[in-house]
Amino acid sequence: MKFFHTADWHLGKIVQGVHMTDDQRFVLEQFVEAARQERPDAIVIAGDLYDRAVPPTDAVRLLDDVLSEIVLGLGIPVIAVAGNHDSPNRLHFGSGFMRQKGYFITGLLERGGQPVILSDADGEVHFHCIPFADPSIARGVYEKEDVTGHDAAMGCIVEDISNSMDSRARHVFVGHAFVTPGAEPEENTSTSERPLSVGGAEYVDAGRFAPFHYTALGHLHRAHSVGSGTVRYSGSPLKYSISEESHQKGFLSVELDGDGEVKVEHRTLTPRRDMRTVEGTLAQLLEMPPSEDYVFVRLLDRAPVLYPMERIRTVFPNALHIERVMPIHRESAVRSKGSLTEMDDLTMFRAFFEEVEGGTPDAESEELFREMLDDLLQTERESGKETVGK
Repeated sequence: MKFFHTADWHLGKIVQGVHMTDDQRFVLEQFVEAARQERPDAIVIAGDLYDRAVPPTDAVRLLDDVLSEIVLGLGIPVIAVAGNHDSPNRLHFGSGFMRQKGYFITGLLERGGQPVILSDADGEVHFHCIPFADPSIARGVYEKEDVTGHDAAMGCIVEDISNSMDSRARHVFVGHAFVTPGAEPEENTSTSERPLSVGGAEYVDAGRFAPFHYTALGHLHRAHSVGSGTVRYSGSPLKYSISEESHQKGFLSVELDGDGEVKVEHRTLTPRRDMRTVEGTLAQLLEMPPSEDYVFVRLLDRAPVLYPMERIRTVFPNALHIERVMPIHRESAVRSKGSLTEMDDLTMFRAFFEEVEGGTPDAESEELFREMLDDLLQTERESGKETVGK
């Protein structure tokens, strides 16, 4: 059986004030075309279809267009679960009658839930669909008061599924969680994804998914496997922050043979506009080839620059952010002469100058600093006298 594994569409996403709906439509049209050409047996969406619980109208319309084309136009079943950004109740609505048309959406966690069963020449494949659920939800569903973290919650879920698994079938888990080897803390793959909980309670042990032939995950935005080649994140189809600059965005094509052996291929999607960093002085940036990409600018000018965004957008009209980068010299006076609170004003000035410029100030600079400091102190003294007089 062949299916496409995708996740984290985040329809309705806004990045630095820019609505990404047109960019999302652009890559999803490629995704639909791939489905049209390859005709997979199913498409799996592992959560975060929307970016927020109440998505904008354009995002709802886009999801409707894509699902209609895949399910009704191509006749390919879509199996989806709610993610932590989705509203579980909104997505779950209509799930009963939509199953008849081939759209299998699970928004709410249920005890003893039945899998989606598809068949090929080698028999049945059972897709176990588990939406994102806070441990408090799992605690109530499974009536276990000791479930306090996501790993313990997933343990209850997998145990519940295992109790009724058909040994003759092949099994695919579809879920939305932060999965790591041994539930050990790891960095998120994107700053655009919000934490699932505070501290280590959000991590789930990849070993939990040993009973399944393949585990299709959503939540982390970089495509990668966890522990083994059968526990995988597809990643998001589009970059949603500059922290994802190096990601290769796309989806996974998964083939499951009759023995449950898995073959996975990563398919890339081409964005309408890339998201990347450009770096240089303003003069250097203005000499770069014009680009429509979404760029985050690292400005290296030492001197102040007036209206930098307006000028940079003459070359990069979709520039999203400017960061002023100042050189840091680690062997600074601050480290060699103690804390700032222990310095007099002139020593502090020298430390600051060395931190920024990498050298000591000359006599003229020090004299200018003394004059400015004297003027400032004189102003403060005069202001104090006026206050006392009143």
